[in-house]
Amino acid sequence: MRRINFDIDALRSFAVGMELGSFAKAADRLGRSTSAVSAQLKKLEDQAGVVLLRKAGRGMALTNAGELMLGYARRMLELNDEAAMAVGATGLQGSVRLGLQEDFGEHLLPEVLGRFARSHPGVHIEAKVARNADLVADMIAGRLDLVLAWQGARDTPHVEELGRYQMEWIGPAGPVPAFLQDRDLPLPLVAFDAPCVMRTVAIEALDRAGIPWRIAFTSHSLGAVWAAVAAGLGVTVRTRFGLRSNLRTLPAEAHGLPTLPKVGLVLHRLEPELNETCALLAADLRESVAL
Repeated sequence: MRRINFDIDALRSFAVGMELGSFAKAADRLGRSTSAVSAQLKKLEDQAGVVLLRKAGRGMALTNAGELMLGYARRMLELNDEAAMAVGATGLQGSVRLGLQEDFGEHLLPEVLGRFARSHPGVHIEAKVARNADLVADMIAGRLDLVLAWQGARDTPHVEELGRYQMEWIGPAGPVPAFLQDRDLPLPLVAFDAPCVMRTVAIEALDRAGIPWRIAFTSHSLGAVWAAVAAGLGVTVRTRFGLRSNLRTLPAEAHGLPTLPKVGLVLHRLEPELNETCALLAADLRESVAL
């Protein structure tokens, strides 16, 4: 039986296109033309010997074989990138103190930090998951080297914006809650304890729209906020990062809610110039949250 060697670049175009929901966006992300990405997808199907994509309206959807291939593609790309990182930085030593906003803890800790730790066993990573205000305070006090956080009222001397992400109304998965159908009652809000950027945005948006509201549940923990929304206590405002399967976004117009703005995601640095260890981890973080 002839052995097939799948093309890594073709697998990457395939995986990134499905992640972004558009192969045109994948071409922009990867610095290629759309025709080059199309040729790579055709090559991948030729190598696999099966159809991976089918037309669905104006877009493309995975076939059964495509769903299977996507899972393998992600695993192969992760191992490929891990090997490239490990070989390219053999013997890297040092430590990094990293702060993460709670939205990214469940995703980035196992994926990005796990891969980084396996690739650089000589590097010690100290991670702290907390709210924006606590992380920025720790950065200003010199207790953290890197902080990934939402843009807030307080900045640090060395900060870069990584992107702007749409804030969403989020409610429980399943049927539309009764409180969204009966608009004679104040809208129940689930939120972080103040101060909180997204809590403030939600309240100001509702006030401008003349929609009455009440605080139904508050917590200092994102996990508790998610649980309260899933239980039907109210709606909250976050981005899609860290969204759990028992929750869903609520299109503003469809539910009579005000449109929300985007929020900036920033990377704070303790020093103006990063050492090699911090620079490599910062690059991984940028890629993991790229639009």
